[in-house]
Amino acid sequence: MLRRLIRFWVYGGFLAAFLLLGLLPVCCRSWSVALILVFLQLPVYMIHQLEEHDDDRFRDFVNRVIGGGREVLSQSAIFVINVPGVWGVNLVSILLAATVDLGFGLIGVYLTVLNGVIHVAQAIRLKGYNPGLITAILLFLPIGGAALWAIHATGKVGLWYDALGLATAVAIHVAIVAYVVANMKRCA
Repeated sequence: MLRRLIRFWVYGGFLAAFLLLGLLPVCCRSWSVALILVFLQLPVYMIHQLEEHDDDRFRDFVNRVIGGGREVLSQSAIFVINVPGVWGVNLVSILLAATVDLGFGLIGVYLTVLNGVIHVAQAIRLKGYNPGLITAILLFLPIGGAALWAIHATGKVGLWYDALGLATAVAIHVAIVAYVVANMKRCA
């Protein structure tokens, strides 16, 4: 069963995104616009993940383009990156933003925005499409940008939270690159 969860997680996430969006008017009706935008980072990411990972597109792309045909990114790694690494980080970000301080919402927001910027930069560098590019442009950048604006418009969030959010997003992406590079060296 674990093997099937690792292989097919993206489809459950995609469907769960619409469940979360459907519950939004009931669960979040007393929330500020800024907090709702923090919450939206999770279902938006789940929708993005379908474009990125359906039919193993992203893993195949990385293994072909970066790994030169060698497996430098496994299905298990994709699962860990996306379920605890994206869903879990967003969950913690949302919970902390709702119960401790809105500034913690910048963790999930910067994760979304940085990923969107990376998709666009990669498309420019490679002069073509990469899995996830369309939703990065249509969802990540506008909704992540709106969340950044709304959080800062409250006037209650200091630069420390920006540093925390950006550092967390960069650390997650650096860890993924380090994992791929280590596997490239191992496969060489």
